[in-house]
Formats: sequence, C-alpha cells, structure tokens
Amino acid sequence: RSGGCLNGGSSIPSLTTGEHMLCLCPDGFEGTHCEQAKAGQCYEGVGLYYAGTTSTSGSGHTCLEWDVDTRERFMTSDVNGGRHNYCRNLFYRRRPWCYVWKNQQVVWEYCEIPRCVQVLRKSSLLSFNLKFTTCGLRIRPKQMKIVGGTKATIESHPWFAAIFWRSKSREMVFRCGGSLISSCWVLTAAHSRRFYITLGKQVLNESEPTSEQTFRVKKIIIHERFNNSEGNFNNDIALVQLKPRQGRCAEESQSVKVVCLPPPGHMVQPGVTCEITGFGKEKHGLWYKSQYLREAQVNLLAQDVCGQKDYYGNLITENMFCAARPDWSQDACEGDSGGPLVCEIQDRLFQFGVISWGDGCAKEFRPGVYAKVSNYNAWIEEKTGLSFTGRGSPPL
Repeated sequence: RSGGCLNGGSSIPSLTTGEHMLCLCPDGFEGTHCEQAKAGQCYEGVGLYYAGTTSTSGSGHTCLEWDVDTRERFMTSDVNGGRHNYCRNLFYRRRPWCYVWKNQQVVWEYCEIPRCVQVLRKSSLLSFNLKFTTCGLRIRPKQMKIVGGTKATIESHPWFAAIFWRSKSREMVFRCGGSLISSCWVLTAAHSRRFYITLGKQVLNESEPTSEQTFRVKKIIIHERFNNSEGNFNNDIALVQLKPRQGRCAEESQSVKVVCLPPPGHMVQPGVTCEITGFGKEKHGLWYKSQYLREAQVNLLAQDVCGQKDYYGNLITENMFCAARPDWSQDACEGDSGGPLVCEIQDRLFQFGVISWGDGCAKEFRPGVYAKVSNYNAWIEEKTGLSFTGRGSPPL
C-alpha cells in the first residue's frame, strides 16, 4: 500500500483502482520512490564531489569560512574559489565536514548530510549474460580485515594466482600475484615476470594438494606500451598463459574460479569500497612477505584527487586509478603487485584494477595505484583469442 515510497514520501492511490499510482515526495527528495535527494542535497561515495550549500555541522554549529591556504591548495575550482563556509570533504575523510568554533577552539566536525541512495538497476555490468559462467562467485563469505588487513580464505578469493620462480637452488620463490580470467590465462602486472603459477594457495610455505593447482608458464605477454621511464609503471599489465597438463588447464573448484572482467571503459564511482588480496609485506620496511593470503578493503579515489600535487601529480595517467582507506590504515605493499582489486556488483566480483605501484605502504597522501583493467578489454581479447563480450569472463 505504501508503494515503496522512501524518505517520508506519501503514496498517492489511483482514483479508479485504489492501488498505488505515484509517490508524493517531501522537500529535498525526488525520484519514482523518493529515493534520491535533490541535486546538491546529498553526497555520493565519501562526498568528494559534494558541492551543496549545507553549512552546519552535525552538532548544530555553524561552519567557519575556509581559510585562504586551504582554498588555494584544494578549492580553486569550487564555487567562488572556495570562499564560503559550505561543508566539503577535503583530505579524503569519511564524508563532508567543516571547521567550527566549539569550546573556545577551532575543531572539525562531520556535517549531517544524507547519502544519495541509488536505485538498483540493470547496469552495463550486468547486461553481460552471466548465467553461463560462475565468474566472480565465491563459496564462503569474505572475512574482512597486505598492510592493515587480515588473513583470508582462498575460497573467498578463488581467482587469486600466486606467481613463483625457481631459484638456482631449486627453491620456489614467491614473486607477485595475479588473477585467473579463464582456465588458461592469468592477468597480472607487467613488471611481474616469472615461471610457475599456483592457484588455490592460501599459505606460502605449505602445500595443499587437494586444493592447489600448479602450472608451468607457456607464454608471457607484456603490454607493448608498458613504460616506467617516469617511475609510474604506465600500462602495467600482462597476460600469462598456463601450460596445460594432460590437455587441461585450471579446473573449477571451491578454491579455483575465474573473476569477472568489467565492460570496456566501465568504472565504479569514487568512494566505493573494493577488496585487494595478496601475500605482500604486512608493513613497509619488513624484509619478509606474509606467509598467509591476506585481504583488505580500500576506497576508490577520484582521478583529480589522486592527481593533485599533494598526492602523485601528473604521474597518474588515464590508465591508472588510486585507492586507499580514509584513515590510511590499509594498503597494498611490496609483493602484492599484479594481484586483483575487485568490487562487488550484485553478488559477483569484478576485477577493476591490477595492483601496480605506490610510494611506501599505507602512507598518508600516498594511496595505492592500480592499472585500470577496463582500459584493456580489447587488448586482452586480441592476445588471448578469448571473447569476453556478453559473459564477463569465460567459464572454466
């Protein structure tokens, strides 16, 4: 009877049938179900693009006008060059905020602004005919909590590929990560070039024959335009072809599955929380890598934020994006390169990024940098001979 009206909206019935006809929305909201705050009245993600006129903190204090230094460094493109006291999200905090005068001192407080609610709709991601493949589906729920993360089960990340090389002493040495995109192909970073791939691995110094599948490498294809002359690993992406065993490559199991790839040019919004996985160092400066597969959550940053001079400036190209935690507590680190950054879209995991580079680990204003996978769909199809159109990722 309510017609699904949200945010205090009222259902207006049809005069002929008495059934719900439309929603009468309260001030500040619009949409079929009053699900969306009017432009400027809500924020998306963590509010990096919020440009509304709310100027009161959550405790009811009036915001102070932004100071000259802050305006010149961060708000030159804002309304009136930032000469106002409207709430904004500078310094990549959790949501829009402002400075207020409280208890005889200047402090900052979050503003009471609603988050924009988006109606779930069949996006271009899900227009892929996914019913013919199990890509991006995991058996066990993620355990959530690499740097600042927690141990992960391989069943939560069954597409993760551990890349090894054999030393002169015949020892298998872990080099970097990757992700399984089809039964015979692994996606990784261009600066990760070695010889053995193990799928289904959860502990580096232990082998589990019942869940692991190990392959030699048949071919490595590094992107032709991979370039580190500027120190930014542009086009940092590569493909590794597995050498079949008895005519077969990877076989699907609870611990081995393919990840979904997004459509060309598709990218999730800044502020969205995604996951990274790897065996990399748990802290910058350690001499050893993690023995256990670890996972962490990071939020995507807007391109213009990561390109600011206080971040990475012009080192960030259109082939990259950045991600970090608002408190800089979790991040990829040395040894995580080549591993996947995946985002959940209606119960499936899509790989939007390949872990590439960064200045230190979990360092303020130095987020992790990732190769943007959706820029390389055509290149992946050309090199592998696989067709991802209509399926997200080929099944095993």
